[in-house]
Amino acid sequence: MRNRFDSQLEKLNLELITMGALCEDAISASVKALLDGDETLIEKVFAADAEIDQKERDIEAICMKLLLQQQPVAGDLRVISSALKMISDMERIGDQASDIAEIAKFVKNSDVKSKVHIKDMATAAIKMVTDSVESFVKKDIELASAVMKYDDKVDNLFDCVKDELVRLIAADSENGEYCIDLLMIAKYLERIGDHAVNIAEWVEYSITGTHRN
Repeated sequence: MRNRFDSQLEKLNLELITMGALCEDAISASVKALLDGDETLIEKVFAADAEIDQKERDIEAICMKLLLQQQPVAGDLRVISSALKMISDMERIGDQASDIAEIAKFVKNSDVKSKVHIKDMATAAIKMVTDSVESFVKKDIELASAVMKYDDKVDNLFDCVKDELVRLIAADSENGEYCIDLLMIAKYLERIGDHAVNIAEWVEYSITGTHRN
């Protein structure tokens, strides 16, 4: 019975890794679509978002099967409940990557995007998502803690982007609409960082039994 349970837990880990990779790809493609003006990537993001939604349903089914059929002990229950919370955050990450791709349709002809640190923000947000999922799979509480601390970098980059956009509007008011779109994208990336922190906090709970308020 325990061997079967462990096998199902391994399947859960693999599905979470796949879902995390889809999130990373969606963020990366959405920002590349923005910076390169490549409309084919926009459709790729929308397709990845649909796959992320399906993965959420698949993982929910695995978790329900583990809860109903395997009679997990307390530690296992924490792992399963944490996974259910994590996939909710990952689903929102997919939505936000999709939102970025939607905005990218309208800013592809602006050179304003090359003057702000959007790419750096995206790189930092992707790192947080990657590390948060890895910390769950490896049961690495130090890596989870590092993700929480790394959120300061994303927040600082958001402030940097905001300041850059304000200066660009002040220099040329015709940039206003583009700058507002880019500010929305930066805000979505900041939220992705927040979701990665949520994932890391659930990883911490799955290991320690204590959740931060």
